[in-house]
Formats: sequence, structure tokens, C-alpha cells
Amino acid sequence: MKKIIFATLMTCTSLGANAAPVTFFDTISAGQSQYTSTVNTAGGTTDILTLSGMSAGNFWDFGYFSITSDSTRSIASPGTDSLTGQSVSGNGFNTSLLTFDFDSAINGFGFELGDWGTCCFPSSVELAFDGGAFQTVGTMTSEFDNPSYPNSNYFGNGVFIGAINDTGTFNSVTFRATQGGDVFEAGGTIYSSLVGINSVVVSVPEPTSIALLGLGLAGLGYSRKKKTA
Repeated sequence: MKKIIFATLMTCTSLGANAAPVTFFDTISAGQSQYTSTVNTAGGTTDILTLSGMSAGNFWDFGYFSITSDSTRSIASPGTDSLTGQSVSGNGFNTSLLTFDFDSAINGFGFELGDWGTCCFPSSVELAFDGGAFQTVGTMTSEFDNPSYPNSNYFGNGVFIGAINDTGTFNSVTFRATQGGDVFEAGGTIYSSLVGINSVVVSVPEPTSIALLGLGLAGLGYSRKKKTA
């Protein structure tokens, strides 16, 4: 019976790993900490760059990666909405796209986002990898959904948005918002990471795993009852 329980626990671990992209939506400091911890636990590596030297336009090159906008954007200074570096203004457009292209393949990405959740609810932010389907990373249905709330000037506090998908690698990430009105200042400090395939383990088992564990424990109870009889 010990073997059955061991096998069940192993199933929990394997099913909890790599089930879906791991997403991050929190305050800047907490989000960056969670993201870095996840990458480090998976044995991955991370490049970190705080944006600077930018001026209005639609293309910015930072050496190992570049940012392209589908329209001319203005640039916000560091400190705007508490972002740590310069950021690209979204000008309030909900369908406006911002694409980050990397020279080397990655499978983890994170950045800071300001002036989101100040109006026009509900509003979600989404990421697409290598031109694939957009995936929701975070949603605000009211100001209470801002991770920095309560704060007397909650909309002045930026958030960290990110995702790690260890099922493969990609070279580009496209960002968009589902609702207009907010400015969506994107940038600050950029995190790009590479982790091993299937290396990120989700600590909480999925419902299927929990059910299997229950079956294993039930089997143990049956075995003890049979011996007693």
C-alpha cells in the first residue's frame, strides 16, 4: 500500500508541473520577486534591463531585444505611476499592440504597467507569444482589483505583468489591452528568462491529482479493514 500512496503522490507532482503558463499580476516589487523566485527554482536564467534613452517613436532597439509599436508613442519618464524606468505610452487605445522581439529564444517574460485600472472597467491585459493566441494575464473589474489597493492614489501605482511557459520557447511577445481609456504605460524594467522544458513545478495539485490521492487513501483504509476482519 505504501507503493500505491507513493505512486499517487508522484502523480500529483507530475500533473502539477507544466499544466499551463504561469502568470504574474501583482505590485511591482512583489511580482518581480515571485517571477524571479519561480525562474530560479526552475534553474533558469534571467536578463534584466531598466529602460532608458528612449524618445517618442514606434521602434526602440536595446541590443539583445527591441520594442515595436503599431503607432507612434510618447515616452513616460521613470517614476511615472511608480514604474522603475521609462515606459511606452499606450495613448488609451485598447487594440494598440506593443511587441517585444528577442534575438535569443526565451520562455519567460515580464514588464511593468502603469495607469491601468483608472477607468473603463472591466479591463484585461493579454500577451501573445510568437504571434499565437492572446492569453489573459490580469483583469481589473474595479479599482479594488489593483494589487496596490488600498492606497490614496492607487492608480499611481504600477503593477508587474508576466508569464512563463515552459512547454517551449519563443522570440516575440505582443502585449495588448482589452479596454480603452487607460494610458497603459508599458515598460519600466524588462525581465526575459529561459527555463528548461517542463521545469516549472506548480506546488498545488490539480483536482484530478487530489482525486487520485483520495483513491489511494481509500484503498489504504480498505486494506486495513480487510486485515482486521
